[in-house]
Amino acid sequence: MPEGGVPSTSIVVISRHRPQALARCLAALAGQTHPDVEIVLVADPASAGIRPDLPLKRLAFDRANVSAARNEGLALAAGEVVLFIDDDALAEPGWAEALAAPFADSRVLAAAGFTRGPDGLRWQVRAERITPSGRSVPLNIARATLLAPENGCPVGTIGTNCGFRRAALLEIGGFDPAFAYYLDESDVNLRMAVRFPQALTAVVPAAQVIHGAAPGTGRGEAGVPQDLTAIGRSAAIFAARHGGDAGWLRDNQRRRLLRHMVAGRLDPFAIAPILATLERGLAEGRGQVPAPPHWDRSAPPPFRPMPRMGMAAEPLFLAGWHWQARALRARAGQAVAQGRPAVLLLLTPSFLPHRLTLAAGGWWEQCGGLWGASQPGDPAVMFLSKKARILRERGNLPGRRR
Repeated sequence: MPEGGVPSTSIVVISRHRPQALARCLAALAGQTHPDVEIVLVADPASAGIRPDLPLKRLAFDRANVSAARNEGLALAAGEVVLFIDDDALAEPGWAEALAAPFADSRVLAAAGFTRGPDGLRWQVRAERITPSGRSVPLNIARATLLAPENGCPVGTIGTNCGFRRAALLEIGGFDPAFAYYLDESDVNLRMAVRFPQALTAVVPAAQVIHGAAPGTGRGEAGVPQDLTAIGRSAAIFAARHGGDAGWLRDNQRRRLLRHMVAGRLDPFAIAPILATLERGLAEGRGQVPAPPHWDRSAPPPFRPMPRMGMAAEPLFLAGWHWQARALRARAGQAVAQGRPAVLLLLTPSFLPHRLTLAAGGWWEQCGGLWGASQPGDPAVMFLSKKARILRERGNLPGRRR
């Protein structure tokens, strides 16, 4: 274990036909502060060679099965801890280090971070438990906490922001390819709780990622569902294996579709056909109880550490009006080129809500109105002076979050 007690860590990224999102994901991972980390990329052949400047472990894999792809990454991972992140997610600078740190405690076998939505600011998922029916139950947690399963419900981990002790994950057979999409990591949580009932899962609010809504299995732009067959199938298999009832999913997905309809992203006449695909999936998975997976893969290739590209220095904070963007971005780019992280806040004299992302030049950039909402729970309109607004935001940007 390296200095500071953070275990050696492998980060597994799986990607399929989303090269632009993958490139941004890898750029964020290259800026991690973890002292002993390797990156394993499992991607379609056209994307597996992306970012040749980074010393990644790479594997070309083009099956539409999230669990199978994650197992391929797990087979190459040599770290004591294995973290997983989606290709449409951006890891904040201290993500890997924060998520891996609790594994210094031998009782910890899994960890879950906090995930923000596509705007980079509002919460998508925080802490939750997962039930045998596949339903999540939110937990009110604001600081790092270690939790054991409770009444058969372990802490849930979502695939875009989770970690496991590699030895424990191998002992339960890794991910189950029966879950090609949806509830794949929740199945791991339940099987691990049965095998290690006293083990702890770390909930780590400081381990944050921004999860996008790139098109993928069964969904189009902005995360709009197009086909729920895979979700229905996985939910039925999950409930059959763990003794739950997948019926709750019907109302859950109906509400999801209605939210997209109200937002103007989904034609009202498309709702019934899409819900029919959910029923088809539930029918396909009903009664299926596949045998738990068994791990029989050979040892991974030697650990391949990333160079210390993660920038531990205090980020350069820049702020100004949007019409000053060109000069401020030039300063941010210069700092990044010199090895110093940079965060940039651009304001407009408006009520526009804020958005946060990783700029192409490698700095984190937040844009929004002087009087617009920027944090979870903010009102739509906030009357602040420019100075007060800058002071408020500077502590909530990546690398500086309180």
